[in-house]
Amino acid sequence: MSSTLVLSMMFVGLLVLLLSGMPLAFVLSSLAVLFTISLWGTDALVLTVLQTFDAMTSDILLAIPLYVLMASVLQRSGIIEALYRAMELWFRRLPGGLAVGTVAICTVMAAMTGIVGAAVAAMGILALPSMLQRGYDQRLALGTICAGGTLGILIPPSIITIVYAATAQISVGKMFAGGIVPGLVLAGLYVLYIVIRATLQPEKAPRQQGEAVDLREMFGSLKSLILPTLIVVAVLGSIYAGIATPTEAAAVGVAGALVSAALQRTLTFGNLQGAAMDTLRVTTMIMWITIGAKIFVSIFTGTGGADSLLQFIQDLNVNRWLVLLAMMLVLVFLGLFLDEIGIILLCVPVFLPIINAFHFDPLWFGVLFLITAQMAYITPPFGYTLFYIKGVLPDGIGMETVYRAIVPFLVLQLIGLLLFIFFPDIVTWLPEQIAQPVH
Repeated sequence: MSSTLVLSMMFVGLLVLLLSGMPLAFVLSSLAVLFTISLWGTDALVLTVLQTFDAMTSDILLAIPLYVLMASVLQRSGIIEALYRAMELWFRRLPGGLAVGTVAICTVMAAMTGIVGAAVAAMGILALPSMLQRGYDQRLALGTICAGGTLGILIPPSIITIVYAATAQISVGKMFAGGIVPGLVLAGLYVLYIVIRATLQPEKAPRQQGEAVDLREMFGSLKSLILPTLIVVAVLGSIYAGIATPTEAAAVGVAGALVSAALQRTLTFGNLQGAAMDTLRVTTMIMWITIGAKIFVSIFTGTGGADSLLQFIQDLNVNRWLVLLAMMLVLVFLGLFLDEIGIILLCVPVFLPIINAFHFDPLWFGVLFLITAQMAYITPPFGYTLFYIKGVLPDGIGMETVYRAIVPFLVLQLIGLLLFIFFPDIVTWLPEQIAQPVH
């Protein structure tokens, strides 16, 4: 059986089973087992065991449950509420101040936890009612929360970044460094858009009027930044100082989160139990998808599918930038239907030989991939952020409002993607600086 026919059958089967509503992990595993037996017989099922063992013993993937636990503990600690109060006080007189403060908090949460759902749910509960109560346009408020929450995909420590680095065999530390500047640039684009729109259309984001806030209260609120700053410095600082690996730094982050919760007097058995269950649920989902995808891709590679695809693209003799554009479009399209971890595990082993063959930087491509993942998170019909925000929508606001709210921010993400494509040094500068020896 030719590799082209196997490739076609595998992806037709993948599409059909996904449209049937089966979970991605079971779709990938079942197809992999079916094709393994059909092509090589039952003896070849040892391949599934080897791939499962490889996933379960990965040092890089060990960081995932630790970062999830850190995020869950922080989410239950009360730190986010204190942060929002501080941002509300400091940004209240700026055009679109509450929305700007929401982006700022999402950026801080991204650097603390890297979990999109945590940021969107927290801001949906805290920031959305506050903005609507003060007369903010519904679309501006919803779009800000949805887009701001996705910064956790790019700004380290990001679980999706870890999965990409493990799949592409790239240093997690370099991938973390590569996401910092682009993440801050995107946050800056959101803030710029909010301020400009609030200035041109002040009715969309009324400035807060009333009594002046006491300066002592304003500066006192800054103490809420101390614990998040210490956690970020402990996690990222220990990585870039060479003190800890990303996995060890995740353990440092968990310790910091537990200390922070204890100082906030929220380190209770109930909160720890809830955080442990969150960690178990998320980690199990990721690992099942990882195992299924590794088996699926190994069958694809073993039949020569990756080599055939690379040869086909090279024979086309087209400009390498057109090839990159085609891959970006594929990733955005898949993001409409699949979760980002599934896309990474399916596409990166296939795309990476093409990236290397056309002399693109895999780290730079990884950051571009993460931005397409951000776009997928806020794109209907299956963007995860849309489901997160749906759970906290007040009465009278439907999903059609949310769909319209994300359009300007989707355009901003596209602008950011093009900016990083045309100016790759924005992505690669910081990793290169960190990699240079200190004299």
